[in-house]
Amino acid sequence: MSKPVQIAAAGLSAVQAAEAKLLLQTYERNPVLFVRGEGVHLIDDQGNRYLDLLSGIGVNALGYAHPAIENAIAEQSRKLIHTSNLYYQTGQAELAARLTEITGLDRAFFSNSGSEAIEGALKLARAYAHARAASNTGQPKIRILALENSFHGRTMGAISITHTAKYREPFAPLIPGVEFVRFNDVEDLEAKFDGTVCAIVIEPIQGEGGVFLVSEEFWERARALATRHDAALIADEIQCGLGRTGRKFGYQKFPSLPDIVTVAKPLAGGLPLGAFVASEKFASTFIPGMHGSTFGGGPLVCAAALEFLTIVEDEDLLANVRARGAELRAGLEKLAQRFDFIDEIRGEGLIVGIDLAVEGGPFVQEALRQKLLINCTHEHILRLLPPFIVRQREVAEFLTKFATVLERGSKSAKKSLSRAPKAEVHTQPMALAATR
Repeated sequence: MSKPVQIAAAGLSAVQAAEAKLLLQTYERNPVLFVRGEGVHLIDDQGNRYLDLLSGIGVNALGYAHPAIENAIAEQSRKLIHTSNLYYQTGQAELAARLTEITGLDRAFFSNSGSEAIEGALKLARAYAHARAASNTGQPKIRILALENSFHGRTMGAISITHTAKYREPFAPLIPGVEFVRFNDVEDLEAKFDGTVCAIVIEPIQGEGGVFLVSEEFWERARALATRHDAALIADEIQCGLGRTGRKFGYQKFPSLPDIVTVAKPLAGGLPLGAFVASEKFASTFIPGMHGSTFGGGPLVCAAALEFLTIVEDEDLLANVRARGAELRAGLEKLAQRFDFIDEIRGEGLIVGIDLAVEGGPFVQEALRQKLLINCTHEHILRLLPPFIVRQREVAEFLTKFATVLERGSKSAKKSLSRAPKAEVHTQPMALAATR
């Protein structure tokens, strides 16, 4: 038997060479090899510490090596990791009880990822429409509305309702019956929403799209139209949900509920787990055999998710998200007065977009040199998704280093050419609304 390959032990260059040969080239990785994490920091193979303001793109909301999460995973791993969904186990019912309580909805289904949660939500909306059409001997409603600038995942159904062309065009033709509504444009929504629509999918805050906030007027009109036409209002809370705004869910700043909510990212403390939660009206459409998942909601990930939800509550992390978000906002607004290429700061709590008049890539690279982890979306919007456990001193540290990033990065950044006109993107400035 051949000896196991020890690529990582040979260092960054060996890993890069191996990946170039062995992996599908789907990621543009930064030249750093992380080997462990502590709190809000990642540590590379040279021992350098990086302040993480990205949280694994919103996944590591409790940072790294949280002792309670580690203990929950270790304890459950000694009992039971996987059984399949052909049998009962203790985690799913308890986790479903927690999720239905905090969403205000009735039933949950567990998947492995956010994309799969979106797929399940779309299937549920279509199945409901087919069931209603069969009972009424009419034609099923199959159209799905999504928003311009949206991002919902990488599977075929998810990219079908994702607006950005670069995610869609390599895989055409996509799922038929999808149409896009101009962001926060109530008139366009009303023109496109009719009796042939089975669902509208809305991110209360568009994350990958650049941290744009849906207006209350738009949300409430979508709710009214969905009710009128017996369609599902689906809230994609995969990035902005489970506490990131300082509320449990982004839609909770609005008066009305969605019919279906999708969640993932931070849910299981870094382990792969997604879910969609639905009202009884829609959830009752699914019967045994209509939908399923081999790995979805296994004992190990459910144990981690239950611990995550407990930590958020017991440590009052929503209050910390609001407080640290306010400090971050205040500091960024001061920096915007110094650097005139900062056009706008948007977001809520610890989801922040810094919209630049220049390309954002040089600032991401300079941040890496300053041992800060951030990223850029749409070529000119810097995105921050700090862990919920970030402290006041770490926000201050970030702001100090970020000033250096802005100063040095601006010397190599070019004017951004890939911008949507302001008149076409109905934006809202950063706000920190109280929990409703």
